[in-house]
Amino acid sequence: MNWYDRITINPEILTGKPVVKGTRLAVEFIIDLLAQGWTEEEILLNYPGLTQQDIRACLIYASNTLKAERVYPLIPAEA
Repeated sequence: MNWYDRITINPEILTGKPVVKGTRLAVEFIIDLLAQGWTEEEILLNYPGLTQQDIRACLIYASNTLKAERVYPLIPAEA
C-alpha cells in the first residue's frame, strides 16, 4: 500500500497537516488515538468515514517520515 493514495497535504486543510483524504482527520490524530490505547475497531466505530486501509496508511506515513528524519548531535562549544 502507498500512503499517498490515502493521505493528502493541503495548506488550506488543517494548516497543511497531513490528513486522511476526504476527511479533516489528521494523521497525527489517528496516531495519537492508537498511542492512547484505542483499538483499530474503536477508531472505525467512532469515525465511520475511516477504513482499515486509512489507519494503515497513517502508520505507513508516520514510519516513512521517521525513517527520513535526520538527527545531528550538537557538539558543545569548548569554553
